[in-house]
Amino acid sequence: MNVMMFPRMLSSHDEGWAWLMRVNPKVIRMYLLYVLPLSLLPPAMLLYTASREDGLLLGGVSMRDARILAAEFFVAEMVVVPLMAAVIKRLGEVVEARPTYHDAFMLAAVVPTPLWLVSLALFVPSLMFNSLAMAIALFFSGLLIYEGTYRIFQLDDEGKSIVMAGSILAAGLVAWIALMLIAFVSWSRAIF
Repeated sequence: MNVMMFPRMLSSHDEGWAWLMRVNPKVIRMYLLYVLPLSLLPPAMLLYTASREDGLLLGGVSMRDARILAAEFFVAEMVVVPLMAAVIKRLGEVVEARPTYHDAFMLAAVVPTPLWLVSLALFVPSLMFNSLAMAIALFFSGLLIYEGTYRIFQLDDEGKSIVMAGSILAAGLVAWIALMLIAFVSWSRAIF
């Protein structure tokens, strides 16, 4: 994916999204060359954080347990994206839009980009900084949902677009919370 198009996806219904739909990468290509590499960032940053001597953010989790946590989180990420694409496709029926799985996958693959990138904030050993960075990443993911909904679902009605974006955002938050629960359960198991 062209990195220069990403900011345009945040600010326009058409510019960056039109480019993505025109390039029209196959689902497997987008999965292997975009989702997979970006999904590696959070587990890698978890391992980095666990290896730090201060142990501020992971509370003294051993490297062995950190590897297990990172692997579980990575697998969960790789499952959630195609699952969210299927959910997005089904949600289209709410506004009488019928996107293909391919189009829904494009949205499901692009939307978590800020959430993947925010894991780089773990280089800064501050819970406050990381919490703020996560809130900003969630905002940008929500903005991507709103902007991408117009293009993916080809909606011309603002009300339908808001309903669709809200439905996708709600489903995405459920998926994000599930990922955080997986991480928390794994972390709890490692600590106790």
